[in-house]
Amino acid sequence: MKDYSEKIYAGVLGKILGVYLGRPVEGWTYEKIDSTFGEVYNFKNHKTGAPLIVPDDDISGTFVFYRALEDNGYDLELTARQIGDTWLNYVIEDKTILWWGGLSRSSEHTAYLRLKEGVEAPESGSVELNGESMAEQIGAQIFIDTWALVNPNNPERTADLARKAASVSHGGIAIEAAVFLAVMESLAFEENDIDRLIDEAVKYVKDDRLTVLIEEVRKVCAEADDWHEVREWIEKNHGYEKYAGSCPMVTNHLAVMMALLMGGDDYNKSIMIATSAGWDTDCNAGNVGCLNGIRLGLEGFGTGADLRKAVADRMYVVSADGGSCISDAVLETRKLIKACAALNGEEAKLPDKRYSFEYKGSVQGFVPYNNDMEDQVLTGIENAYEKYRQTGLVLSYEGLAKGTRAAACIDTFIDLKPKGKDGTSYFDVLCSPTLYGTQEVEAEIIGLYDENPDLRFFIDYFDENDELQSVFLDPAMIGKGRNVIRFTVPDTMGHPIYQLGMELTCSGRRMDGDIILKTLDWSDAPKNFRMGMAMELTPSLTPWTTTTAWMKMFMSSAKNFAPDYTTTISLSHPEKNGIVTLGTHDWKNYSVSSKITFSYQEGAGIVARSKGHNRYYGAILKDGKAMIVKKKDRDVIELGSEDFKYMAEDVHEIRFDLKDSSLTMYIDGKEFVKATDDEYKSGGAGVVVDRGCILADGLEIKRN
Repeated sequence: MKDYSEKIYAGVLGKILGVYLGRPVEGWTYEKIDSTFGEVYNFKNHKTGAPLIVPDDDISGTFVFYRALEDNGYDLELTARQIGDTWLNYVIEDKTILWWGGLSRSSEHTAYLRLKEGVEAPESGSVELNGESMAEQIGAQIFIDTWALVNPNNPERTADLARKAASVSHGGIAIEAAVFLAVMESLAFEENDIDRLIDEAVKYVKDDRLTVLIEEVRKVCAEADDWHEVREWIEKNHGYEKYAGSCPMVTNHLAVMMALLMGGDDYNKSIMIATSAGWDTDCNAGNVGCLNGIRLGLEGFGTGADLRKAVADRMYVVSADGGSCISDAVLETRKLIKACAALNGEEAKLPDKRYSFEYKGSVQGFVPYNNDMEDQVLTGIENAYEKYRQTGLVLSYEGLAKGTRAAACIDTFIDLKPKGKDGTSYFDVLCSPTLYGTQEVEAEIIGLYDENPDLRFFIDYFDENDELQSVFLDPAMIGKGRNVIRFTVPDTMGHPIYQLGMELTCSGRRMDGDIILKTLDWSDAPKNFRMGMAMELTPSLTPWTTTTAWMKMFMSSAKNFAPDYTTTISLSHPEKNGIVTLGTHDWKNYSVSSKITFSYQEGAGIVARSKGHNRYYGAILKDGKAMIVKKKDRDVIELGSEDFKYMAEDVHEIRFDLKDSSLTMYIDGKEFVKATDDEYKSGGAGVVVDRGCILADGLEIKRN
């Protein structure tokens, strides 16, 4: 099939730029936006006190829920039920992705509770079950973009999958609006004209109420001289007060249509209108931004204010799959391309390095390191295409000499002490690090001159006092041409690594110029990651300490999760599947072990190769047995077991060893259960408890 990769990347960029533009004024009235900023053409986060890059349901839901395709083998007959199960796998109740506004107030929260109770999609989002005020809110359309991005110029399949996905949480006209937008986006890979896109996409709408609204807003836009006139018409005839519920779809859908029609072929103007008009600003600007990103391509971002530079591709995709939270537009594009190819019976040809900077303008989250430091002489970070007609990242420096340095970095975890009065947003940044002590890193550097700066990598990590510390690797001399640098990440003794940095220095005469980071990569599990007792990790720990920096490395679905004064962590959950995990999806062959105090519970043990919290392998003690199980959505499948008697308060060291399809459980150093299964190839690690409490003393992960 035709290569649509660059337009997929443009769609991802368009989505996140729109969300970040609209987010700071979400919840503001139109009058407040207008009197404070007028027309919002650039980011206003610095004016409202929050960081630019924040977690947002529009981003997380969009880039998580379509993973139902990957998790179900890219089945062309994917069902609404399977997409609903994907919700249950990746959503952590009251914590990730959704607006947790309450039953019968938030559509998504309501749908999640239905799913949790055993109600399957599409009934979970239906008007019949939840009522019009819930079923016809905005959420169906705000998560819909990825179903189009994996089906470029395939409106039939887009409509089918979008309808199923929307039905998980919504019904009625909200589903039709989602389908309509998704089909427009799918067609936009080949069709540039907005009116023709509307004419074609409306054919997939099954509710006359929406087709009438679309024609009405088209007519008003055609007769208006300015978008403000259209906004006034929407407010008068279809404002929030005209509909039940806290965030009705109709008002916001009309705002999206207004922005597309009145913005024309100007990307910046279109998301400005969606933001400046009020209502659900980040949702609307996100949808508009994605469609126009696809339609106008990367060139469309170059006609107005440069929104890409500040964002630097960065995004949070917050879910139970914690190692995938800190992401960027290129990484997410690769996943979409892989899905797109698989749905067409093809195999995608993708870079095999985490950072390859393969799209024009992409920087994959690299930013200047501590730009306020007096000795910083880094003058630029840019994609190498424009300057050198090759892939890579250009680091530019000016005045590099003794006493100065040029330093850039990427985040591998969250800043635990963010600046700004609001920290991030009303969504927490929940994640696991992407980089761990004792992992192996490889970088390819292109030296451009006979004499180049020296380069050394470094990490910043949170120490036992939760303060940032830097550790530098040995410097490397960069020769002209290709240089490969390999190193093992310093062992931080279980503490989270916040940033990976690169520092250029010069011991001789002044240097001005560039260096190219061609690729940067790490993958698979750490060689030997060890998290010791809580008192080792935090010497100042008391019995009343509830959280620490190292605790924030875990994604927890357990009701009660805290450091334990005498061991490492305590885990208590009143239902089945109270689970905590860390690690990334590319951890493949490894062993994970912990000394567990089995208190009063139905079952408990070790988790490995988790992708989400409803898909993993477990080595557990339960019902008088030691067993290896596979958790797959609503099912727990026993793969192997042996009788094993244990009592309350017994302490046993459980080790779970995974090598390709071979799964082995050890108890107190003795091999006890073996099983074979090859469905889950990789994923994170942790511990789990069913209806009860356990203590875990230490956690050790070793690559096999």
